[in-house]
Order: sequence, then C-alpha cells, then structure tokens
Amino acid sequence: MPKKEDRLLRVGVLGCGPIAQAAHFESCTKAKNAELFAICDVADDLRERMAATHAPRKAYADYDAMLADPELEAVIIATSDAFHVPAAMRALQAGKHVLCEKPLGVAVEEVEELAAAVRQTGLTLQVGHMKRFDPGIEAAKAFISTEMGQLQALKAWYCDSTHRYAMTDAVQPLMVTSRNARKPSGDPKADKRRYFMLAHGSHLLDTARHLAGEITAVQARLSERFGALCWFVDLEFAGGTLGHLDLTVAIRGDWQEGFTVYGERGSIQAKTYNPWYYKSSDVEIFHEQDATTRRVLGADGHFYRRQLEGFAATILHGLPQQGADVTDGLASVRGMAAIARSVERGQPVGLAEVEGPV
Repeated sequence: MPKKEDRLLRVGVLGCGPIAQAAHFESCTKAKNAELFAICDVADDLRERMAATHAPRKAYADYDAMLADPELEAVIIATSDAFHVPAAMRALQAGKHVLCEKPLGVAVEEVEELAAAVRQTGLTLQVGHMKRFDPGIEAAKAFISTEMGQLQALKAWYCDSTHRYAMTDAVQPLMVTSRNARKPSGDPKADKRRYFMLAHGSHLLDTARHLAGEITAVQARLSERFGALCWFVDLEFAGGTLGHLDLTVAIRGDWQEGFTVYGERGSIQAKTYNPWYYKSSDVEIFHEQDATTRRVLGADGHFYRRQLEGFAATILHGLPQQGADVTDGLASVRGMAAIARSVERGQPVGLAEVEGPV
C-alpha cells in the first residue's frame, strides 16, 4: 500500500453496515492521504465491534455529535439509499465535505435540492461511482478524450450472476450485523425493479455517461421471467453517439460486465470483473493509425481506496475533482427515473422532462 502522507484528511464513516465493512473502513486505513478518524452508528453492539476492529480515533452513536466535532473534515455516507440525501445535507450544513455511496438519491427532486446545497456551500461532494477509478476504465476514458476522435457507438452491459454470492462470500470479510441497525421504513428490496436499478443500474448509467457524454433520452424495454429482470435500453447521447445498455439480474452463468466503444480512430473492448475481486478491467484499445492493440495492466485495482484518495486530494490540495460530482449523481438518478418511465409508457423519454422517484 502507498506510504501515508504527512497531512491526512480526517474522515468519519456514517454507517457500520456491509458496504462500510467491505470497502470504506479498509479504504480509510489504506489511503495514502486519509485516515479513519471516526465511525458512527446507532447500533451500540455493531459500532463497538467495528471500533475494536478498525481502531478509529473516535466512535459516535449520534450523527450530529460526529458532525459537531471540529477536527472532523469529511464524511463517507455508507447507509441505506433512502438516507443518503438527508445525511449529506446535514453534513454540508455542518461544513463537512461528503463522499456519498451511490446512488446519490432515490428521487430526482431530492437530489436537485442537494445539488443546490452543494453550490451554496462550495464544499466537495463526490458520489461513490468507484468504477471511475478502475485503471482500465481510466485508460479507456483517456483514449476517448485524447485520441479516439468522434465516437460512433457505445454498448455496455452489467449482468449479475445467480452464483455471485458463492464467489464473493469467499473473498469478502464476514459481515457483522445487528438487530439494532437503523433501517428505512418498509423493505427497500421488496420492489425488485427499483432495487436492482438503484443498486446496479446506477453503475451502468454512470459508466456509459462517463465514457460517451451526456445522455439526453432513453427508450427501455423490460423482460421479467423466472425471477430474472432484463432491461434493454437504447440511449441518445448529446454528441450524436448511439448507445445500448443491457442490465440483467441475474443471469444463469458467470458475472458479465463490460463495454465496447467504436470511434473514428480506434475502438475499445472491455471486460469488467465483480468489484470485490479488486481487479482492474481488462481493456483492449485498438489504434487505427498503426493497427495495434494495447492493454493496460492496471495492477492497482482497489477502486474504493483510489476514489477516497482522489476525494482527499481535491480537498487537501485543491486538485480538480476526478470522481463523480453532484451533477453526475443527479444525471444518474434522472437516467434511472427516465428508464422507469420509458418502461411504463412504452416510448422514449427525454431526461430533461423527468421528475419523481426511480
């Protein structure tokens, strides 16, 4: 791991549940320019066990008390989706920078309010679209931005597997749970269309938009059979690029994720792995000029740590924000809401006209 720098961003993690245990505690510990300063959870048993395991400087049962700590500089929001916007708003009001798990919110209007708060405070808010820090995807983005010329088409897919838990349980830490954990009203997983779109579709949309630019309209179809959901989504990009997305949960087979981009001076073929393997995407970039294909090794595939390091560098050193900002987070929520409306209406939907929940 990189050697720790002299100046470390003091980070507090809100929520001690699975995503914090699998990604954020370790990222704070390993990041070269950040530290796990504090953790916060209302469940005493869970918080105390995580404090004993990860050794933050401070542990809080009350979020407002953590936010009132003058030494705390930033928070990672690692809670259920429904709590993201309220928790981020409170952090901004307390003068703290925010790294919020994706999706940024569950409805267009609440994220618009959050975007206004970010503009008003001038603080940094980054969305946890950690795939932007996958070295393979970074290489693809760099080629598109500097050498590829005009884009013609993008195809991207995110197909979860019925066997993914057998695979990921072997590499993830054993998750600690608590009966006292705070949960949103109702069961967020009861509506599978909404849950799968928020959990997985947010990644797919952000990757497509990150690589090919602003999405202006979508036309979506949904197939529901034998407990699996499959969305095929045609995209219109502002630059004229054609796009197609495949979101399927879950396929009977191995994890399938990746993208293909066709452009004026080359093309890109990418295979992305389940994130818990911390393995960079296999990205092959074809250069038309000399008819060669190049592949980036991407040896450092800890995207969660790398996204925190980028977040900290922006705050500590004023570097340009590399990760997804609040505008990107809002665009992702708009895109997911547009897909839901398109499925309901059976016709194309422009993102500019979309309001309401995903």
